[in-house]
Amino acid sequence: MSGINSEPIYIRAASKSNGITSIVLGGIGLLISLLWIAYLPEWLFLAGIFMTSAALVCLLIGYFKVREPNFSLEIAKDYITYRHRLGTWRIHWDNLQRADCPRVRHGLDHVPLETIGFKVKSYSDFLLTISPRLATHLLMEQRPLLMQNNDENCASGSCYEQSMFDDKPYTMEDGTVIKGVKAMLAHRMVELRKRLGFDIFISSSELDREAQDFAALIAQCQRARQTLNQDTTHETNQ
Repeated sequence: MSGINSEPIYIRAASKSNGITSIVLGGIGLLISLLWIAYLPEWLFLAGIFMTSAALVCLLIGYFKVREPNFSLEIAKDYITYRHRLGTWRIHWDNLQRADCPRVRHGLDHVPLETIGFKVKSYSDFLLTISPRLATHLLMEQRPLLMQNNDENCASGSCYEQSMFDDKPYTMEDGTVIKGVKAMLAHRMVELRKRLGFDIFISSSELDREAQDFAALIAQCQRARQTLNQDTTHETNQ
């Protein structure tokens, strides 16, 4: 990220590791359990069922790991791209205000969440890049974040029902009115910014390093891009 020809930085999700290993172990376990049930005495049948169940779970875990993209994030010269099996979203560097680990109140302390938050300048640019399927997934996945830094006057939690799925149309900065799942995501982003200071979030399991280290990497890339832009402007003026 220090020059025009900088190569993209690819982030591989920690949760994707050992996918093939899980499938192989699950397959071996399933074969052993089938032989167990077929040839061992009946009083060991229940143990064989448990082994079969464990093997199937291992196969499923491996399958879900393997079907995810090889890299969860691409940090390129002009943008950050998040990849998921349900689609992608993209944040251009010019549209990124900051990225950091959100903190929540826990008694008298503020503790960081196991996630990275991105605060954008314009929702329009972001919402145009995200696929509807991924937007739906984020609405479901990030619901627990709405309960963080909650209102002390809302002990029952019932006052958050509207913010969970706000399906009203949303008017973007350029006056465009959007409806449907993207409008719901936009309202969710507004609510999350009020509570946590960020608009969109990525779990630390999607990273290949600690969340704080990733936040430091994003900040470093932002500084490098700003320096590059200043140098380019200076050369142009000369």
